[in-house]
Amino acid sequence: MEQRADVVLCWHMHQPDYRDHATGEFTQPWVYLHALKDYADMAAHLERHPGMRAVVNLVPVLLDQLEDYADQFATGTLRDPLLRLLARDESTLLSRPERELVVAQCFRANHEKMVQPFPPYKGLHDLFLALEHQGRDSIDYLSDRYCHDLVTWYHLAWMGETVKRECALVTRMMAEGVGFTVADRRALFALVGEIVSGTIARYARLAADGRIELSTTPHYHPLAPLLIDFHSAREARPDSPLPASGDYPGGEARVRAHLDAALASHARRFGAAPAGVWPAEGAISAPLLQLLAERGIRWTASSESVLRNSLGAAGTPVLGHRPWRLTGTALACFFRDDRLSDLIGFEYSKWHGDEAAAHFVGELEAIAAHAAPGETPLVSVILDGENCWEFYPYNGFYFLDALYGELAAHPFLRTTTFAAAADGAAVSELPHLVAGSWVYGDFTTWIGSPEKNRAWDLLVAAKQAFDLVVASGRLTDAERAAAERALANCEGSDWFWWMGDYNPAFAVASFDRLYRADLALLYRLLKLPVPATLAEPISRGTGHPELGGTMRRASEHSPA
Repeated sequence: MEQRADVVLCWHMHQPDYRDHATGEFTQPWVYLHALKDYADMAAHLERHPGMRAVVNLVPVLLDQLEDYADQFATGTLRDPLLRLLARDESTLLSRPERELVVAQCFRANHEKMVQPFPPYKGLHDLFLALEHQGRDSIDYLSDRYCHDLVTWYHLAWMGETVKRECALVTRMMAEGVGFTVADRRALFALVGEIVSGTIARYARLAADGRIELSTTPHYHPLAPLLIDFHSAREARPDSPLPASGDYPGGEARVRAHLDAALASHARRFGAAPAGVWPAEGAISAPLLQLLAERGIRWTASSESVLRNSLGAAGTPVLGHRPWRLTGTALACFFRDDRLSDLIGFEYSKWHGDEAAAHFVGELEAIAAHAAPGETPLVSVILDGENCWEFYPYNGFYFLDALYGELAAHPFLRTTTFAAAADGAAVSELPHLVAGSWVYGDFTTWIGSPEKNRAWDLLVAAKQAFDLVVASGRLTDAERAAAERALANCEGSDWFWWMGDYNPAFAVASFDRLYRADLALLYRLLKLPVPATLAEPISRGTGHPELGGTMRRASEHSPA
């Protein structure tokens, strides 16, 4: 008799808040572009394979932005400048800022997988390269027709592979390749609106049908253990430098607020409270697990490197193929198989899809075969559901289709969800937890360098100002709520991720600028002068850019 193994595939869907809340404008288009390409494809693959079960983690700040886009399409009031260019008529010439946005944005994609396979799109890029060396004024040599075709091709390239295969409009436009009409662009704009606006409902239907489990994350994706206690960074890295401010004031209350907002958001959107919470960046600590348990959360998850640190078992074989429970809490904690997760995140994009799927299934079969008699391993595979696919041929279509098909039909590998596993699997006791994340098992990606620590110190100063103004009673309830939303946004983990000279300069500049703008807005909402310190960049970045529009976060770290 074959040994069984249970498998949980957990896809984490997240984008930080790209809105300039002073104007309502989107500063980056990544939310709707990922909805077109990745959220659409990931839902379609699950729909195509009814025997598959998986967990999809939807972060509330992502859902907020998807709903914002749905409102834009419904009302016709567009707050994303790239969408305005796609919908723009041709009755007036494009302005220089519009031209500059087109050429700055519309080549931000993986060129090998998303530009070069399409000769008309590659031709637009080749023409731009031929002019680029002439300097900034070379943009004047590009016609409006060039710009309209370029913005059209950008959206065609960002369409999910399942959309490209199933939608006659996309197929026709890609075949024609050039000279797109206003009617073409308007039809494409309508399709974009249909896909983006239907994203949340599509996953809700999969959950209602019992095909997936939906989980959540504290609302604005904060690095919760650090909000609670900066010193948690030293549990895994005792020598980690900390911000000068020492700690984040009222951090535990802020984590409670993010968590409670997420639970309310999930119940409102999906009709029931979530069974589980994937903490931002898989970052856990004992105090955070207590907060989750207090709210009746049944499961959470992190990295097996955190489990190894907690057990003092560095260098030992995988220990995480079972749920664990921290002594004194009631919730199950699952630890991702880092090697298998990183195979999907970083390696299989270089393989043929069928071969990669067969190899992955073979790895799972080997885990089952080496289990102790009577034991059913539970293998947790957790990674981003959006960022690695542009590095795959055809957005991972052949890999995911083959993988889901093999798993759904497998005689002794069973896909399941964390909620089902938390109810049915034997749980091991974890007497001690060393705080850490799914990146190297520590927090060095978010704290410890001079730039990251300075970003934290600026946030601490803003939080202290927030506390003083709120205590004074000078704000109305509505003004206080607006200031608290701005504060919550500034507490997101992504701002600290991008600080550091090892990151590409253009990506650092974008996130640095938006973070400082969000802090400045918070001061204005508090009716305080904006500190002069917010006028200067925190980090500049010197790393080499990778191919790919959103910069690669895949499963959030280089393979360990």
